[in-house]
Parts: sequence; structure tokens; C-alpha cells
Amino acid sequence: MVFLVNLARVVFAPLLEEFITVFAIGEGTAGLIATLVWVGSALPRIPTGWVLTRVPRHKVVLGTGVVLTAAATFTAFANSVVTVAVGALLMGLASGAYFVSANPLVSELYSSRVGRAMGIHGTSSQLASVVAAPFVTLVLVAFTSWRVTFVCIAVAAFVVTLALYWTAKRTDLPEAGSEDRDLFGAARSEWRIVLVGVAILGCTGFVWQGLFNFYELYMVTKGLPSSTAKSMLTVVFAAGVPAYFLSGRLADRLPRIPYLLGILVAFVAGVLVLTRTRGLVPLLVVTAFVGYTIHSLFPALDTYLLETLPDETRSSAYAVYSGGMMVLQAGGSSVVGALREGETAYAFVAAAASHVPFLAPLPAGGLAYDAIFSAFALGLSVVVGSLLVLHRGGRLPQ
Repeated sequence: MVFLVNLARVVFAPLLEEFITVFAIGEGTAGLIATLVWVGSALPRIPTGWVLTRVPRHKVVLGTGVVLTAAATFTAFANSVVTVAVGALLMGLASGAYFVSANPLVSELYSSRVGRAMGIHGTSSQLASVVAAPFVTLVLVAFTSWRVTFVCIAVAAFVVTLALYWTAKRTDLPEAGSEDRDLFGAARSEWRIVLVGVAILGCTGFVWQGLFNFYELYMVTKGLPSSTAKSMLTVVFAAGVPAYFLSGRLADRLPRIPYLLGILVAFVAGVLVLTRTRGLVPLLVVTAFVGYTIHSLFPALDTYLLETLPDETRSSAYAVYSGGMMVLQAGGSSVVGALREGETAYAFVAAAASHVPFLAPLPAGGLAYDAIFSAFALGLSVVVGSLLVLHRGGRLPQ
């Protein structure tokens, strides 16, 4: 199930070029479609947290399978940019509700080895990211229609939802969250750790969203052919498979916060190096490094949060964190698209800068990817630096 819900989120990235061609749209509009998937993933998270105070976790997970089946079917029949965008939003809704309900369930099923369990769960999710680009390529070659992609997802989601239903009926499920009945009370009592989680993954995710959704187009600007550029996106996600598997285990063994901060520092450094890298082999190496570090962050942070939060507030506080960080990161793609095309706020800033003496004019057509991602990495370094200072002062929740 986690394979399918994550595939529903990441499958739009390798399809952006196809949407640009088929619907004659620009990078800004394409970026907005990708953003809507993640907006959809953000919207249901806090409401799902409220539902989980009244409905068992496994039943909510089953509901997400039904929503994903319907959303993928709708998207398969979309006939305009608007309906594709609506389909992206709906598929995002399924994924958001899934992760809020499934992650606490997994941590409670394997309470003595949370990091290992989250690593395995995350590895399954990451496999979807790895196969997304090859899957899309195979569909376009075999059927010449992007719609078949969503037909396949709809059929698979239907089958897996039925299988999960029969499995849950025969499983002895935990009751660890039975006292978790106050969503906002949990958020108030655990606000410090919720805020730390939102700061870490919200800001890092904003950079990551903008980077991976445009990674294929970014690699083309570095001189790689389109087919090779598409394969680089696969490398980014393939590096995440061992990252999830190993990072979950390391999170069980290493001090939580120093490990998290070390990952963040490595990711910022990787993105900065990427903006200065040219040539196929160096780009492969740096791409793999960036992919490994960002995907190491996810199981490490989930382990830190889910082990630190007590039973009586775990699901509710995690839902509030999850919704907050998704809202913060969801705009990464649309911001990159706007900066590339010189749209909206960027166009206003560029026009204003042209009237300031001694200030070099900003390019009217928008910024280069290297400039955008350099600025993103430097902004994230400020956040990481602040977290390091707070940790040294003993101010971060342990």
C-alpha cells in the first residue's frame, strides 16, 4: 500500500515533460500541477488526525486505498490541464491520509524496534520513487498514452486494498493509541517537538520538492541528453532505497538529534556542490549523494518523533506535525517554476531592481536552476545553523 500511495505522489514528476507537450503549457503551470499533489498530501493530515481519535488506524488506511483507486481512475480520464490538476490533488489526498494513519500504526506494531520498522516501511515507499520514471517511460513506449499510467495505479490500488482488508481481519492489532482522543490538546502539550519536526522537514522538504520535480529539466540544462536526464531522476530515488534501510537502523543506535543534524548538513552541502557540478560522472556521484542524504532524513526524523511522543498523544501530535510540514514544503515546485519563468513576484522584484542604481539587473526571463537551488540551499543552511545553536544550548526536545 505504501508503494502505491507514494507512486501516486512521485509519478507526476516524470510526466511533467509529457504534460508540457500534450497540453502546451509552461514550466510554471507544470510546477503547479506537481505542487498540487503535495498540497493534496498536506490538506487531509490534520483532519485525519482528528478522525484517528475516533476510528482505528487500520480502517483509515483502508479508506485511503479506496480514495486512491477513485482518484487514479479520475485522473486517467482527465481531458484538460484543470482536470489533471484536480486528479493530482485527489491522489495527494490519499497519500496524506495514509501516512498520518499508517506511520503511527507501524511504530506501534513494532514498538521495540521503531527505526527498523520505519526503515522497512520507507524502503517500500522509496521503491515506488525508483520505478516511477522507468514505469512512465515503459508506459509511453508501449502504449503512447500517459493515461495508462493512472489506469495501472487504479487497478493495483483496488487489489491491494482488498488484500489489506483480509489481512487486517486476521491480525491482532495494537491498542497503544486508545487514549489519544484530543487532537489539539496533544498539539498543545507536545508543541515543542511538533515545531522542531515542522522546521526540519518543512524547510528541507521545500528545497527537495523544488529540486526533484524539476530534476530532469535541470539535468538537461547541464548538458545531458533528455534520456540520460530522466535516468538521473531514477538515480536520486535509487539512492534512497539503501538510505531508508540503513538510516532506520542507525536511528535506533545513534543519538537522535546529532544524527538528524548531521544529515541536514550533508544535504545542504550536497545541493551546493550539485549547483557547481558538470559532466556525467561527477553529476552521477553528486546525484547519488544528494539522494542518499535526503532519504536518510525521513526514517530518522520519524523514529525521533514517534519514539519521543507518548502513546496518549502520538497519533494526534504526529498528524499536526505532518500537516504543518507538508503545507510548508508543498510550494517548492511552484516557486521554482515561477522563478524559472520570471512570473508573479519574481517579475515584480526584477522590475523594481532595474530602477535601483548600482544593482545588477536580474534576468527578465527568470533565473537559472543553479542560481535558484544555490539560494534554496543557503536559506536552508540558516535553518540548520539555528537548530545547531539550539541543540548546543540544550533547547531541543530529547
